Amino acid sequence: MKKSRIAIFLILIIIAGYLVYSYVYKSHRDIASEKGSFTVTADDIHKEFKADEAKANAKYLDKTIDVTGTISSMDVAGNSLVIDEKMFAVFKDKLPQEIKLQSKVKIKGRFMGYDDLLEEMKMDQCVLESE
Repeated sequence: MKKSRIAIFLILIIIAGYLVYSYVYKSHRDIASEKGSFTVTADDIHKEFKADEAKANAKYLDKTIDVTGTISSMDVAGNSLVIDEKMFAVFKDKLPQEIKLQSKVKIKGRFMGYDDLLEEMKMDQCVLESE
């Protein structure tokens, strides 16, 4: 009886240890290889957030999305750009050289959220998509 309790206890410890290890050392998402859950324009997603922020957060938060629009500003040193003065996007690597101010782009990245104070949406781990 006592041996079986010790055996069950050891098995539970091993299972708990495996679960903790799996959680701590899980692989990171590779946004570039994921298929986008949604394809939207920066204006359309902004309108959704203005209409119902809670519903839009439930729909887009932490999802991989494709966003199209016109580049309104760029920060080469920070590897970031702003699309249609509404979507702030930080690239995974350096900004691609082929993108220029006021050019149309399609990017894919992880949607991080909406800042209602600045009325700006944020994405990270972005990559340039071909249109």
